[in-house]
Amino acid sequence: MEVQFTPDLEKKLKDLAALSGRPADALVQDAVAVMVDDLAETRAMLDSRYDDIKSGRVTLIPGDEAFAQLHERIDARRNSPA
Repeated sequence: MEVQFTPDLEKKLKDLAALSGRPADALVQDAVAVMVDDLAETRAMLDSRYDDIKSGRVTLIPGDEAFAQLHERIDARRNSPA
């Protein structure tokens, strides 16, 4: 697989490779591996939350109500003695 980078990004990558003493392709593989793992984890979490909503295990709160509750908590913290 080939990936094209902008000249600016390629320079940053080469500079980082020189500083770290690791090949640029190894840095790219490491970065992509972390990103793919993060995306897979996020996808699993979203799927799980969707299943919770669909099954009724989680009750949705309308956005305006959620924001009202959030503002109440913020105001309570601001007004409480430290």
